[in-house]
Amino acid sequence: MILSGGQNLYPADIECVLREHPAVADVAVIGVPSERWGETPVAVVVCRASHVPAAAELLTWANERVGRQQRISAVVFCDNLPRNPNGKVLKRELRRLYGPA
Repeated sequence: MILSGGQNLYPADIECVLREHPAVADVAVIGVPSERWGETPVAVVVCRASHVPAAAELLTWANERVGRQQRISAVVFCDNLPRNPNGKVLKRELRRLYGPA
């Protein structure tokens, strides 16, 4: 769960919307610290080989389809998502890799 501006945001809801984009093969949404909101959602996306959209294009596309509070602040592309032996995405590892420096 991401706590943003006093609202509880569920990454799975945002991930479902992003999976609808034809270029998205896999996605995980993580919360990163934000001075304004406390936390803000960031999408970590694995693209299909056939089409890699610009980050701004995917960001706009997603934010047009989610609720106002659920808008993502950034899109980061990667080759694959880290997973445990059971296949669960390791979001703690993603926050370490793609969170603030």
